[in-house]
Amino acid sequence: MDLHELQLWLGKLANARVVTVGDLMVDRFIYGEVTRLSPEAPIPVLSRSRESMMLGAAGNVARNVAALGGYSALIGIVGADPAGHDALALIGDEPNIEGYIVTDAERSTTVKTRFVAAGQQLLRMDNEDVRPIEPAAEAQLVRAIADVSVGAGAILVSDYGKGVVTPAVVEACRRAAEANGAKLIIDSKARSLAQYGKVHIIKPNALELSRATDLPTDSDEQIERALRAALGASACDAILVTRAARGMSLIERGGGVHHFSRPAPEVVDTAGAGDTAMATLGLAVAAGAPPDVAIELALIACGVVVEKAGVATASADELVESELGAHRAPLRAKIASRERMAAEARRWRERGLRVGFTNGCFDILHPGHIAYLAQARGWCDKLIVGLNTDRSVSAAKGPDRPINDLESRALVLAAIGSVDLVTPFDEDTPLSLISQARPDVLIKGGDYDISQVVGADIVRGWGGEVRIASFVDGHSTTATLRRMAAGT
Repeated sequence: MDLHELQLWLGKLANARVVTVGDLMVDRFIYGEVTRLSPEAPIPVLSRSRESMMLGAAGNVARNVAALGGYSALIGIVGADPAGHDALALIGDEPNIEGYIVTDAERSTTVKTRFVAAGQQLLRMDNEDVRPIEPAAEAQLVRAIADVSVGAGAILVSDYGKGVVTPAVVEACRRAAEANGAKLIIDSKARSLAQYGKVHIIKPNALELSRATDLPTDSDEQIERALRAALGASACDAILVTRAARGMSLIERGGGVHHFSRPAPEVVDTAGAGDTAMATLGLAVAAGAPPDVAIELALIACGVVVEKAGVATASADELVESELGAHRAPLRAKIASRERMAAEARRWRERGLRVGFTNGCFDILHPGHIAYLAQARGWCDKLIVGLNTDRSVSAAKGPDRPINDLESRALVLAAIGSVDLVTPFDEDTPLSLISQARPDVLIKGGDYDISQVVGADIVRGWGGEVRIASFVDGHSTTATLRRMAAGT
């Protein structure tokens, strides 16, 4: 995502409104210094220096919505206890959060207390009541959901399994979403995703997806298998699994699995990152963003918060600053994985841009290459170059090739203005890459006949075009190498 597009979407997020429903918590952090072990047991002694407190779970989702400039109606339950009063005070301090909080004297407010020294958590202590809420409190939540959902673009349900997200509450959210044309998104820690019925997106993390499907979720292949199983067992439109440093993976009903990732940030604390993902995703969907844009925004926001200590939020300015950091190496930013290439190409097409694709070894660039790429770029708005890996170059050109390694060739290609994205491929042909890119125009050099162009049939099958660029006489890598060998 370029900076201009990021800023456009952040502007839209600032005008969006969501409803956040679910388990409301207070996150408390007690910081101090450890200089000795206890004489009573082999445990560290924490000398307390300071304490901080913030809204957690559904409250943290609402905080993240507010930090991005959006507005959230927050619906949940607290107890008639000091922590409940703290939660209400924290909500009152947030001008972009409208609190619709039910106080239940029979319940205690959920509090997570973390003890931290030298940037590391020593212990987490939870005080919680996980019984299903009483019918009277449930009825108040159901009424509030119906009343405050008018004008919301999305309803976000944060189900931490603390008893608030009952079947009646989910049904109320579903009815409100249907009545108001809003998208219903559920952040689930449940063992069964089927219990939510027909919703727009369910968002577990990798461990939660594994528990819900009894399948491993370590690799891309395992994630894909688990996502297909989960989607088949549920009635939702899509499932998005968050995978920490490995990014996110999405499956949509009637479609395949798409993986999204960004360079891994320097992780300080992952607490609350799932809430950040939920908030950014939901706010972006409420603002009309397509799934890939919403997911990319969520990835950028998560990258911001995990570099902070504690349960943090990400502001719009921080997202721009983070993306500026990514763009400080513009050449490397043009070198994309298959997944990012497919997402970029899809986003370009959604913006009405014509996407072109060509491929080659591009071992030693010469004027013929430059002219060829310029002509190819003239037939499209965005040009993707599939670049053979070193192995596939050797397979095609012989054991003495390539002269330049993959990274060098990719960086040189990325420096050419005609090229918008470079994606390596290891297969002997670029057919798989072409299928993922789905270009509007497939381009090959003038020493090919259209019948010889790999992928021509599939590109024409989806309505695309195949074009042959003019061959520039007197320039070829092979001829260049011969002259070098001859010393001329």
